[in-house]
Amino acid sequence: MADEATRRAVAELPLLRTAAGPRDREGWAPRLKEEYRALIQYVENNKRADNDWFRLESNAEGTRWFGKCWYVHELLKYEFGIEFEIPVTYPTTAPEIAIPELDGKTAKMYRGGKICLSDHFKPLWARNVPKFGLAHLMALGLGPWLAVEIPDLVAKGIIQHKEK
Repeated sequence: MADEATRRAVAELPLLRTAAGPRDREGWAPRLKEEYRALIQYVENNKRADNDWFRLESNAEGTRWFGKCWYVHELLKYEFGIEFEIPVTYPTTAPEIAIPELDGKTAKMYRGGKICLSDHFKPLWARNVPKFGLAHLMALGLGPWLAVEIPDLVAKGIIQHKEK
């Protein structure tokens, strides 16, 4: 499962209460406020711990998200664009994060650059609906995926630092 630092980071995140997705016109705005609060808290906690590793923003409706994430490996920063859409069945269904520039470079990825979270993250998400949100997706989904995949891709020579 998650390492101690990840457990601590997730324990500091607020749990969400509103069980609403984009189709719920009255419930989506309060849910979106909770999502932003949790994301802001996560980013602030990461900055305090000198572990700032992503930026996210959304469209006006909060249904399409995009940004950058980065991973430092052997003192080199590897940066990638990320994107995802909120599924219509959210929060029951977790979003699928895509890193388009890594599409086809690892077996732990689906078509379109969507990272594979099915074995470890999706069962955890399912047990925590509606308490988990986008901050949890980043902390327990994308973060651990980057920690495993980026060093492996670098070691295999599949990706290289931009300055090399």
